[in-house]
Amino acid sequence: MAASNYYGGKDLLLKKEIDGAPGTYAEFAGIRSNSFTFNGESVDITTKDSNGFREFLGGGGIRSMSLSGSGVFNDDTAFGEVNTKMLAGDLVNMEITAPGLGAYTGPFHIGSLEVSGEYNGEATYSISLESAGAITFV
Repeated sequence: MAASNYYGGKDLLLKKEIDGAPGTYAEFAGIRSNSFTFNGESVDITTKDSNGFREFLGGGGIRSMSLSGSGVFNDDTAFGEVNTKMLAGDLVNMEITAPGLGAYTGPFHIGSLEVSGEYNGEATYSISLESAGAITFV
């Protein structure tokens, strides 16, 4: 299998659903570094009848997606929208796009939002997102 460069920082796009326009997403910040993780907890249904082998319930358990990233917000409005949602504890419908591979969409909880900056540089952000419902991949 050939190596893929689609998960590079410059390729992964983080978009937020536009308020009042369901299903329409717009990039709100540039990502310089990022990572996302899929988790799948299982439901163990092993019994004496399992012949010494562990068994799991198919389709059972909890699946989740976590994303963390950092970069620069596109503008003050974009920061304001994300900051307001985070402070209110609102869920945000997001789209995480890996060009050439597809896009993950679904509701996310903003776990943390950090803003920092140097005296003579741009303000940067770090954000962590946790899935808060079903995630689809197209």
